[in-house]
Amino acid sequence: MEIFGGKAAATDYMSTHTLAFSTPELTLMRFAFWLGDIVLDPKNKERKIPRLLTYIEEKDFEPVEVIDDETFVPTGAIRQSGTYGNVKTDVGSNSKFCHECGSKLSANARFCTECGTTQQN
Repeated sequence: MEIFGGKAAATDYMSTHTLAFSTPELTLMRFAFWLGDIVLDPKNKERKIPRLLTYIEEKDFEPVEVIDDETFVPTGAIRQSGTYGNVKTDVGSNSKFCHECGSKLSANARFCTECGTTQQN
C-alpha cells in the first residue's frame, strides 16, 4: 500500500521556510503549493514530478483484528480496583454475590467488579 509521509513533508517544509508573520491559513496554503511544485524525480533525474510524489512510501500493514461490539469480554483492566460501580466497597455482613460469576460484592453494588454484569437489586 502506498501512503503519504505527511510528517516528513511538513518537517522538510518547516525547516526551510520562515513563517514568523504567517497566519495558519497562509502557512497551510503555502505548504500545499510547495507540495505541488514540480521537482526532479530522485529515482530518475530526467523526469519531473510533483514534490508530493517524493513523500509517497510503500508500506505493508498487518491485518487488523475485527472487534465484535455485540459481546463483552472483560479485559481485567478494572478488576479489584474498588472504584468501578461504587467507591464504597463494604463487603462485611451486608454483602451479596454476583449472579453471573459468583464473586463477593457490597450490598449496594450496581455492577460486578469481576465480570461487569449489571446487578439486580
